[in-house]
This record gives sequence, structure tokens and C-alpha cells, in this order.
Amino acid sequence: MTDGLTLEQRLAKLEAKDAIRELVARYGVAVDDRDLDGIAALFTRNGAFRSEDGVLNAIGRDAVMDQFRARFSALGPTNHFTHEHIITLDETDGAKATGLVTSHAEVWRDGIAMIAALRYQDLYRVEGGRWRFADRRLSFLYYMPVTEYPDGFGDRLRQRAYGDRRPADYPEALPSWKRVHGDS
Repeated sequence: MTDGLTLEQRLAKLEAKDAIRELVARYGVAVDDRDLDGIAALFTRNGAFRSEDGVLNAIGRDAVMDQFRARFSALGPTNHFTHEHIITLDETDGAKATGLVTSHAEVWRDGIAMIAALRYQDLYRVEGGRWRFADRRLSFLYYMPVTEYPDGFGDRLRQRAYGDRRPADYPEALPSWKRVHGDS
């Protein structure tokens, strides 16, 4: 399936997708290594890092980095795993793309071993000749102490990172889920 594209156009698309996949991989390593310069280099000058629940909401590279520094103060070791990555290149702007990344993380937060299943909805842009995050929005299926996982996974209140129980960001809030299961 070539969609009438030239070999050069097809190769350019593959190269762009590969560079974006590497950007996402570098993010997990930089966060786990607490490589602040490495993290900063992954975001555009006006890049944003936000969370679906609004707890994270930084716009601009400096604000994003301040937010990471604050988050790291509560975190010990972390281990991020990237799973599936769906990349959609903009058909009219070769320097723009979107992505959905599924992920897991093991986290030591405030002295407690925690696990999280998450998704990133990304907007990527080329800046300075490199693909970078222009917007990264985080959402959680769950974020809870490891000891609570056996009973907590089936609970709608699966976000427990802040010492309370909050609704998960997905799947219950998704339109597709509601069509099948209703608003329960």
C-alpha cells in the first residue's frame, strides 16, 4: 500500500515516525534518570505538559521544567515502559504530528511503591531540526500502591497517588465506553 507516494515521500514518513518513536523513548529514560537537560531538550520552547485531571498544567519549557522539578521532589526511583504508539503525521504540515502512547510506570512516591497505567496524547512539532513535544497530556487508567492493585483495579476510584481516591481518567469517561456500558 503506497497511496501513490514516491519512494522519497514514503521514506520521509518512515524517518519521521522513527524519530518520534525515539523522542518518546528518550522521554522515559530522561525522566527515570532525572536528566533535566535531557527532558528540557525534548519539549518545544512553548511546549506544554498537562494531565487530564488538571493537577499538571505547565505551558512553556521553563514552566514544564519547574513542574518536573516539583514532581521529582516527591519521587524516588521510577521505571517507565512504553508500549503501543500510534503516530499520525499531518498531511498538510510535514513538521507536525499527533500520537497516542500507552505506558506503564513503577514509581516510588512518598515512600510507597506504586504502579500506574497511563496514556499520553501528544502533539509533536519539528523545532530546531528535531521532533519535540509541543503538547503532552497524561491520563491514568490507574495509579495506586502496589499492595492495593489486586482489589483496586476493578474500582472506579483507581487514582490514588495523592493519598485519596479519585476517578480514573479512562476508560469510563470515554464516549466509546459509555456507548457500551452507559454512565456507570
